[in-house]
Parts: sequence; C-alpha cells; structure tokens
Amino acid sequence: MDGTAPRPRGLPDHLARSVPGRRPVVLVAAFEGWNDAGEAATDAVDLLRRQLGATAAGSLTDGDYYDYQFTRPTVVRDADGLGTLSWPQTRLYRASTGEDGVDLLLVSGAEPSYRWQAFTAELLTHAAEQNVDAVVMLGALLADVPHTRPLPASPSSADPELRELLGARRPTYEGPTGIVGVITDTAARAGLPTVSLWATVPHYVAQAPSPKAELSLLRRLEDLLQVTLDLKALAEDAEAWERGVNELAAEDPDVAAYVQQLERARDTEDLPEASGEAIAREFERYLRRRGRE
Repeated sequence: MDGTAPRPRGLPDHLARSVPGRRPVVLVAAFEGWNDAGEAATDAVDLLRRQLGATAAGSLTDGDYYDYQFTRPTVVRDADGLGTLSWPQTRLYRASTGEDGVDLLLVSGAEPSYRWQAFTAELLTHAAEQNVDAVVMLGALLADVPHTRPLPASPSSADPELRELLGARRPTYEGPTGIVGVITDTAARAGLPTVSLWATVPHYVAQAPSPKAELSLLRRLEDLLQVTLDLKALAEDAEAWERGVNELAAEDPDVAAYVQQLERARDTEDLPEASGEAIAREFERYLRRRGRE
C-alpha cells in the first residue's frame, strides 16, 4: 500500500461533470435557533471558517428580518464604557479546501423572525453572485438517542442522482420546518444540487456545546466535500463530553435507567453506522489522513 487513499464519492465528483474549467463552489450553511440543537451545526461551520482561513464575503443585515425582542442585539464596551452594538445578521465567508478541492461559501447566522421568502431569495442571490454550484445545509435536532452511542449525521437529498452517488436518503419529513428546510427546498427547486445533513443530540443533554454531534457533522462533511480536517481536538472534546455526561447520569438512578433503555432500543436497530459502506468510509478517511502525514 503506497499511502494514497481512494477518493470517496462526494459532491466534487458530481460537480466536476457540470463545472468544467473552474473550481466548484459549495455553499455550506447553518443557523442558530430551532435548527441548531446544542449549537452543533453553527459550531461546525465556525470550525470550518477558522481552519480554512475563510475571509468575509458579505452579510444579510436587513432589520426587517428580525424581532429584536426575541433575537436581541448585543453590546460590548471599551475602556471608557462606550458601547458598540452588534446586530443580528447572517454572515458569509469564502474559503478554499485546497489545490484540488472546492471553494466554500460558508453561511452562518441567527434564524430570521420575519420575511423568510425574501431572506431566502437574498441569500440565493448572493450564492449566484459567488457562482455557487451546490448547497449543503447543516442542522441538529433533539432526539431520543443515548449519548453513549454514535450520533450519526446522515445525508438526505431530493435529487435521485445525488442519493445514488452519496448513499443519501430520500427526505420523508412532513410538518413544521425552520429556515434550513425553507432554503433546502427553495435551492433544490431552483436546480441546485442540494444535500441536508442533520445530527441528533440527546434531549436530556440539550445544552451547548454538543461536540459529539458537531464531530459527526464534520466527519460527514469531510466525505461530502472530499476534504481532510484537523478534528483531533474536537474528538478529544467529544470524549470528555461523553465522560462528563456519564458521571452526571451515574448520580441519578432515573437518568441512568433511561439511558440504558435508550441504549437497548438503539442496539436492536439496524444501525447504518454498522454497515459495510460506513466501515469502508472510515477506512478511506484513515488512509487520507495517513497520506497527509
């Protein structure tokens, strides 16, 4: 073995056929609020921004998008006590994943309170100006899952070709949705290849941060974008988080019994993370990292 890893199937493979002569651009977005349990999704975008050295590429700041009694501005003060206000907004950043990779348009902000259709239209206008070729939406939701088991982030897409390429699921959820769902469906109807990644967060440890769920999102993003990230520190944080929750559960017999109940239910399921495809994906990730050492 020469240390060169086979490339897993990802969005760059799909886009290479339709974007000849230039680097593909992928929008990756997450929003605070209802779509962001444990702040796992927005923390994942923030880690991407920091690790890839992203630069500012604009913002959406229309005051009509927000209810300031619900999403309040914040103030910081200088040495003399003079305050500077920071208003809720959605920020855009541009980053590159490497010489042979893709460019990213990273989007992160507070879920808007009003005018979601106008907000989505403005965001997709920015995307068009940045030559975005595909969209990846990140989210995290509270669920009846045990913290001691994997918290998988499974991709879904309404595009049959993407589902075949990425091993993604067909979306089946129907009901109330957040801004992530609105942007996902609007982008897909506009003809952009669109993928959603949602991580699950145990509802009994819903407070932020949720490093184990964030880690799951980023590992799946590595596969989708065919990029290698430095996740060692985050993996250590996830292990420390799990140990801390174990200690808290051990102090409360009711919580400990509930976790055991969730574990039994989870262990009897046909877990996608135990599939041959998932094992192969983990091995490919290992080879990619070894090839860069």
